[in-house]
Amino acid sequence: MERKLSYPVVYRKPNGEYYIHFNLNGKRIRLTNGMKINMPLYPNVYPKNQRKKKADELASLVYNYLLKNDYSFAMRTKPASLEQFDEVISSKLSEPLSPKYKATLESLSKLLREEIKINGSIGVKFISNFLKSYKNPTSFNTIRRHLNVLLNCLKDHGFDVNPTSLKPLKQTEILHKPIVNLGEILEDIRAYNSNLYLCALFTYCCLLRPHREIRLLKWRDFSDDLKYVSVDGSRVKSKRNRIVPVPEVIKRELFHGNPEHFIFTNSPIEFNHDYFKTLWSRYKKQSKVIDQGVTLYSFRHTGAIDLFKRTGSITKLQSAMGHSSIKVSLTYLRGLEVPELTEEDMPVI
Repeated sequence: MERKLSYPVVYRKPNGEYYIHFNLNGKRIRLTNGMKINMPLYPNVYPKNQRKKKADELASLVYNYLLKNDYSFAMRTKPASLEQFDEVISSKLSEPLSPKYKATLESLSKLLREEIKINGSIGVKFISNFLKSYKNPTSFNTIRRHLNVLLNCLKDHGFDVNPTSLKPLKQTEILHKPIVNLGEILEDIRAYNSNLYLCALFTYCCLLRPHREIRLLKWRDFSDDLKYVSVDGSRVKSKRNRIVPVPEVIKRELFHGNPEHFIFTNSPIEFNHDYFKTLWSRYKKQSKVIDQGVTLYSFRHTGAIDLFKRTGSITKLQSAMGHSSIKVSLTYLRGLEVPELTEEDMPVI
């Protein structure tokens, strides 16, 4: 918004009282005293022969105040302290956060800190312009959500900031098609890399997530007979413990090791977070049997479709997928190639 200010003009009412009138940012303002600028100046309490002089003084004071205060009656807050900012952010980042989430908050906090360092505050316009630079709805909504976490945290600790008023962008739903040639692809993966093959099996048969739930599996997570695998809530998106049966096709690939060792490294040190992502990218480049849109998560989508079609139970799907609620499962199903209506449900002639 363009900032405009006209010099206050002094007017006299028929009853002998004075007021000042001016335009501020497109709005007409009328004042009879200095309360707006925290000045105890009341021209109309003076004798009639002094009121005009005091009204002129009020006009000058108001004009200079608005020029110095960024064309606003709202008092500027003192510049935010970088030391206080660092303390608040450090406290937030010390919470038990996932590495990826923590890294995102750290990156955004550096951006906010630089804005405070340069301008002394974090303005609404700065936040809006930054968010609008994200054109992809998914990226926009993710950054918006993380940014509001930091802004709310700073506000709770006395900073003059507010979460963004920009609404989340609507995202186009993506239809996740099931893998058609599942057996062929699994055999192809098995020939390429045994770890990637086992990860794909766990993703499809147990509906576990590859990069955290599967990669961090230890031998202690399995029952003695290998019939069940347990994943504690710290590694699950819904923060709930998961216990799922292990089918025979996976049990044939498992051999008990040290309970404290990770099953993929057979050591107390796990593979890095991008291990399966990198393996999959390399496999996909050389594979001749896999379609372009297939990812590791496609095995989980395909398994979910198979489970739902066989059981028809949304509660079983919720339990198997580790979703926090049935609502999440219903949303998930909308993105899968699962028809909610049958021919019998449709109008007939």
